[in-house]
Amino acid sequence: MRELILILMTGVLVNNYVLQQFLGICPFLGVSKRFDQASGMGIAVTFVMLCATAVTYPIYEYALKPAGLEYLQTIVFILVIAALVQFVEIMLKRFIPALYKSLGVYLPLITTNCAVLGVTINNITAGFNFLESMVSSLGVGLGFLLAMVLFAGVRSRIERSRAPKYFQGLPITLISASIVALAFYGFAGVVENILKV
Repeated sequence: MRELILILMTGVLVNNYVLQQFLGICPFLGVSKRFDQASGMGIAVTFVMLCATAVTYPIYEYALKPAGLEYLQTIVFILVIAALVQFVEIMLKRFIPALYKSLGVYLPLITTNCAVLGVTINNITAGFNFLESMVSSLGVGLGFLLAMVLFAGVRSRIERSRAPKYFQGLPITLISASIVALAFYGFAGVVENILKV
């Protein structure tokens, strides 16, 4: 149980895919202007990560690995993720049209979000079993959601502030993102030390 909590907390705080590994930067910078869009994107990405892990892990373990086709994992995983994103897009369009409309072009970009592909491949590379892979994906997804929501708050403050002329727009956004990322380095070692007690 302690190992699962460590995997979860590591995915959320220590190895945050957006702020520490710089995966999924496109939606992080593109959809983090408003809280509702950021949280909607974070939830959608978390859902896709969980579904992608639930589908790709058995495909790898019971189809690719026994057949000696491990080298095809990236191609197969991309196809699975693309199909899952289409499913999420159809469901959002039908049941939550306001969120579907507000996410706009960024929803199909989940297909090319390297954080989703990264978590599926990293789970296998780390040697996680199915349960550990699902917990890892949940942690990474929650970390992505946390980064999106935190940065939406930061960007709302940036928009109300008066930045120097040459820092307005993308430059101040990137500087702010780097400061938020530096703050997450403080979690390194903290999670492990807490769980050792």
